[in-house]
Amino acid sequence: VAVDILGKSFNINCPKGHEAELKGAAEYLNNQMRELRASGKIIGLEKIAIIAALNLSHDLLASRRYARTSEQQLRELTSQLDSALGQHSKVS
Repeated sequence: VAVDILGKSFNINCPKGHEAELKGAAEYLNNQMRELRASGKIIGLEKIAIIAALNLSHDLLASRRYARTSEQQLRELTSQLDSALGQHSKVS
């Protein structure tokens, strides 16, 4: 699959059926790198790529932490609900 990142074309191997996902990921990365380049604070393609990768990694890890926290909260609420329903059925 051919993808374009900062005006350079790259041919990337991709499992059949996942081409759209790859193109979407490449477009997202391209946008992130363009924003970094446009800020003028970072010079050089390699540095832009590394900062973009670090930003994306940070976002991914933050999302995973949020998902784990949400899952734990959901388990606690479910447990409380089960307990409350159990007590209610004993009273009835």
